[in-house]
Amino acid sequence: MIPVAILGASGYTGVELMRLIANHPDLNLVAVSSRQYQGQAVASVFGALEGRVELDFSAAEPETLARQAELVFLAVPHQTAMAAAPAILEAGAKVVDLSADFRLCNQQVYEQWYAPHTCPQYLAEAVYGLPEFNRARIKTARLVANPGCYVTSVLIALVPLLKAGLISPEGIIADSKSGVSGAGRSAKLGLLHCEVHDNFKAYSVAGHRHTPEMEQELSRAAGQEVRLTFTPHLLPIDRGILSTIYARPQNDAGVDEIRAAWLQAFADEQFVRLLPPGVLPATKEVRGTNRVQLAVVQDPRSGLLKIFSALDNLTKGASGQALQNANLMLGLPEETGLADLAVTP
Repeated sequence: MIPVAILGASGYTGVELMRLIANHPDLNLVAVSSRQYQGQAVASVFGALEGRVELDFSAAEPETLARQAELVFLAVPHQTAMAAAPAILEAGAKVVDLSADFRLCNQQVYEQWYAPHTCPQYLAEAVYGLPEFNRARIKTARLVANPGCYVTSVLIALVPLLKAGLISPEGIIADSKSGVSGAGRSAKLGLLHCEVHDNFKAYSVAGHRHTPEMEQELSRAAGQEVRLTFTPHLLPIDRGILSTIYARPQNDAGVDEIRAAWLQAFADEQFVRLLPPGVLPATKEVRGTNRVQLAVVQDPRSGLLKIFSALDNLTKGASGQALQNANLMLGLPEETGLADLAVTP
């Protein structure tokens, strides 16, 4: 059993990680930190983990966790992650960071959207943790930046198409909707039940922090700068993301060519599902799984491609993908602990 630890285990992604690791045959969760619940049993705070996680929350420092574990998951906000990562790496442990601190290669771009970066020396080393495209590099990495949830839904759909030259890199529009858990577990007025229930709204319309991350990876795929229009919306559901992406075809591409490109790119990818023609993705069908569903139609009047992508923001959009990355980093089969996740009703 390989020892692993979680820094920041009391948020939604941390709890999801505990759930997944508890069912993992090769990982041993040896420590979980949370200053808010320090000294309390995990099962007393999260009853669903009773009998599955027999640990108390601690306030252990990053280097202490690194001495206990071979790999540490950072399930903490940006800035907190960059403060913790150096000590863990220097102590010899590997890191999967679920925050945004190491996703952007350009320090200036990061600081434009987030905050001053305190350890930019690790930006070049960090591997972007989208296994479907970066598997070989992830296997040898000691620091992996787990992608954003919205970003994963967009990149899985678009990267193969841009690489194949099937869609124009100009004028891409991503219209995405997420469940409330994507905003984190801290108390916020706009996330109260009475504010969210029976309601639907857009937010961060002037610029969402996932935008530069999408543009960075899409530009790599296209071999030229890509600027897209991204608008996130808040759905009155717990978990799930549905992205509707509009793109202009090029090189006479249509639905058949798009589907063929996806089939080629994801032929051996067990977590990417191309749906049959006429069937569209739905959040309920990916809930609790590490899957991404894809579909495409072409508007007969405008000629635009309508590309659909659905995933669970807490699994493939966060903790499931983090575990997928950890498996690769630790030399385990990539699907371990993830392949048999049940779809919850």
